[in-house]
Amino acid sequence: MSRGRLIALEGGEASGKSTQAVRLADRLGAVLTREPGGTEVGERIRAVLLDPALAGLDARAEALLMAAARAEHVAGVIRPALAAGRDVVSDRYAGSSLAYQGFGRGLAVDEVRWLSGWATSGLWPDLTILLDVPAEVARSRRGAPDRFEAEDDAFHDRVLVGFRKLAGADPEAWVVLDGTGDVDTVAARAWTAVHERLGLG
Repeated sequence: MSRGRLIALEGGEASGKSTQAVRLADRLGAVLTREPGGTEVGERIRAVLLDPALAGLDARAEALLMAAARAEHVAGVIRPALAAGRDVVSDRYAGSSLAYQGFGRGLAVDEVRWLSGWATSGLWPDLTILLDVPAEVARSRRGAPDRFEAEDDAFHDRVLVGFRKLAGADPEAWVVLDGTGDVDTVAARAWTAVHERLGLG
């Protein structure tokens, strides 16, 4: 039995990645999951991380909570699915830690990368799809803010720049897609990228 593929959907707040993760997983017949979350422990950690009342959470504590959720997620959901030959589509993965806790919070990106590598025993996506949406478009889409969405524009700008730098530095592992347009148009772009890069579909 061949190993499944791990595909991560990344992007800033209101980039449409959650919607597209659902669409892509459904079309591939893949396991759909999300970060932080995906497991009982991960969902509890998610509730802490997204709580607007915890605005003063230390950046290192935030990074460690993300890594803890990811470790449980990989051990309990992603690796078993991949080993069973199932493809996995994850709404966020390690790229978000690099962009949010690294570029956004100002932690050393190499240290955040090491932490994610350690938490996952070196499991990185076969393909990371970045839905690139201009900051002004994303701002117009946001609803009631969670702790991350409530951050100022400067934070979200740093995260967006971070995602673009990560994708530009590793074009073999990342593909950048225009996240603007209607849902069907963006879904078609994602499907084409998965087919061309991984031969799926």
